[in-house]
Amino acid sequence: MARSCRGFPRDTAVVDSVTKQVVQALRRIIRAVDLHSRALVARYGLTGPQLTIMKALEAVNGLWVGKLAEQVHLSQATVTGILDRLAKAGLIVRRRDGQDKRRVTAVLTPEGRRVLARTPPPLQEHFMERFSRLADWEQSQILSSLQRIVAMMEACDIEATPMLATGPIDVTPERTQAFLGLQRPGEEQLAAEVPSAGSAASKPVDRQA
Repeated sequence: MARSCRGFPRDTAVVDSVTKQVVQALRRIIRAVDLHSRALVARYGLTGPQLTIMKALEAVNGLWVGKLAEQVHLSQATVTGILDRLAKAGLIVRRRDGQDKRRVTAVLTPEGRRVLARTPPPLQEHFMERFSRLADWEQSQILSSLQRIVAMMEACDIEATPMLATGPIDVTPERTQAFLGLQRPGEEQLAAEVPSAGSAASKPVDRQA
């Protein structure tokens, strides 16, 4: 039996078991985010970033690109590309700002609002709503533990937006198809993991974002 730095007995088997449970919990989190992202694309034709941008426009319809990028924590170039695809799908339109003609604002179309009404909220929105119910000490404890995990995985320098989604943000339709596993013969298909959209499926968006 090993001894801890404090001199108390430390059962190696117990430590290994706890370690495995931690890794398993991390895997479950990753898997949950991945399945949510895949289901969102497969069932509603939207990616996490697209949905987040549409939700931001629903809250304040008529946001210009710079302000929108600031709210969703993405670069203006990325937001512009996503808006291009949402506009192509008929979910948003661009208009000149009434007060500043140099600015172009994005506005949800009626179709965009209908699609948004059928989609689930972004995963991070659901998480933050539950997280906010926790006591301050518990929130701080979770944050501290997660920050320690990030440091242990040497991931401190990785850029990340406060958005729970997997898959590339701005890619070609072919790569998005690959993300869904539709171009990987022999792999388990998404249909085996998520229910069919049926009549709830909305008009697919050009899935590049």
